[in-house]
Amino acid sequence: MRRDLILLIALGCLATTTPADEPARTGLRVATFNVAMGLDGPGELSVALTGGADQRLLRLAEILQRVRPDIVLLNEFDYDPAVDAATLLNGNYLAHSQGGQQPIAYLHSFRTPVNTGVDSGLDLDGDGQPGGPGDAWGFGRFPGQYGMLLLSRYPLHAEQARTFASFRWSDLPAARRPIAADGKPFYADDTWDVLRLSSKNHWDITADIDDKTLHLLAFHPTPPVFDGDEDRNGQRNFDEIRFWREYTGPGGAAFIVDDHGSAGGIAPGEPFVIAGDFNADPQDGDSVPGAIAQLLDAAWIDAQCVPASAGATEAAQLQGGVNARQSGDPAADTADFDDRYTGNLRLDYLLPSIGLEVRGCGVFWPASDAQGHGLVDVSDHRLVWLDIAL
Repeated sequence: MRRDLILLIALGCLATTTPADEPARTGLRVATFNVAMGLDGPGELSVALTGGADQRLLRLAEILQRVRPDIVLLNEFDYDPAVDAATLLNGNYLAHSQGGQQPIAYLHSFRTPVNTGVDSGLDLDGDGQPGGPGDAWGFGRFPGQYGMLLLSRYPLHAEQARTFASFRWSDLPAARRPIAADGKPFYADDTWDVLRLSSKNHWDITADIDDKTLHLLAFHPTPPVFDGDEDRNGQRNFDEIRFWREYTGPGGAAFIVDDHGSAGGIAPGEPFVIAGDFNADPQDGDSVPGAIAQLLDAAWIDAQCVPASAGATEAAQLQGGVNARQSGDPAADTADFDDRYTGNLRLDYLLPSIGLEVRGCGVFWPASDAQGHGLVDVSDHRLVWLDIAL
């Protein structure tokens, strides 16, 4: 154990070096990456982490070694309480050079259970019977599917973290309760009264950055699709995003109660970064209009730095289809979907609070003639990074 710790500390020191093909570092680098592991059974990710030879994890490790974020949120990284995922990822993948890159280590991590795959005992999808992935608190085939993992080179106050898995949707003021085609509420009153808002979880974890504190607000709201005319997933996505607007806003959000019973939002003036796959594009896609604008337009959030990449522009041009009819700037896309129906979208965000000095941002999506291009199809999302100074 002591030998492993010494190895990780040494790698943490190496992680401060700068490979030639790394995006120019200009401050603390925070990243978010929906790795879209797409695993169908419990324990599959644990097997891949233990083996040390999973091709997707090898490419994930190379991307992290190239971009070298100080803090990174991984979405769709299954939660399995039986294994220490961070230690396995560090030791079996990140500690080894991938594609000629310098190893990197994250000595600190955070994860908790998520709502995905946890049976509600209710008929949430309206098929007439309880049970199955559509009747979990968050869509999932097994508990922990589509989970989250936060990795950090800086200390995290895990014991002080606030989580909101059990926060009820109906407790959000003016909640967007889905309405069926007949004009009646899609969810019966007894279901609506207990239905959880977060499809995975909402986390508020603080990190110590050179004696200063930064709140990392992490989540992964449901995709606004795979439903019916009631648009229950679209409405939930909208309100999952609004949760952070209320939590970070000047109103105090006394109605928000965390899983430990503490009420209220973030203290005024506290620096934060909201991170994750928000599943909402500012102009295109299927999210409820204005969903992401709730955060992009908030006066206390600095959304001016729009991450972009040459690879996204190139992909939209080459793939055509729906991309040719979209309104948004293709350079800002962070996800590559079926070009017949959805096209490429901006879904992944890092949104800092006003007062943090933003020094740069970008998307790891190299063009076809650039180093690292062969790594991007490891997921249908791309890693997004943000450089800030506290």
